[in-house]
Amino acid sequence: MRQFIEPTSEEIAFLESGLIARPFKQGETIVQSGDPARYLAFVNKGYTLTYYTDTEGADHVIRFAAPGWWSGDLYSLSSEPVTPLTTKGLSDGELLLLPRLMQHQLLDKYLKFERYFRNLFQTALMRQQMRFVESHSIPAEQRYLKLQETFPGIEQYLPQKYIASYLGITPEFLSKIRKHLSRKTT
Repeated sequence: MRQFIEPTSEEIAFLESGLIARPFKQGETIVQSGDPARYLAFVNKGYTLTYYTDTEGADHVIRFAAPGWWSGDLYSLSSEPVTPLTTKGLSDGELLLLPRLMQHQLLDKYLKFERYFRNLFQTALMRQQMRFVESHSIPAEQRYLKLQETFPGIEQYLPQKYIASYLGITPEFLSKIRKHLSRKTT
């Protein structure tokens, strides 16, 4: 948080008073597509995965979140009543949920948090745009290496199909990349 603002102890206490601890298990669905969009989530421990399922039943990975990252559903900040996204636990962990009403109270009462979330969302939007650009301009092997750098150790929790989806490639092509990389290191 201090990357963008310097909250006072009063502001931190107000924020903490509205957070709800929500433990989760590996593989547990935390939010299902079609559920009410009620919370913004901070990953306190563990890893989460958020994805969209198309009409043909294929999952399209939107993002992974590691400890210290905000995740969950940005639909909770909008007027949309339900989310089209599903979020699952990739490992055992804990989220700190910020309910929609508390979000509004926090932003109304402390303008500093308006700036914090604006900066947070600008950064997230820039990352998402760069991910789009990279998916069209950087070879899949380099995108895979960047995933490993950004989320060290996350692969132990992920089925290959989710990594492939995040990278915009097939699981078979991901296998070829892994095989090629393993030959380079041996």
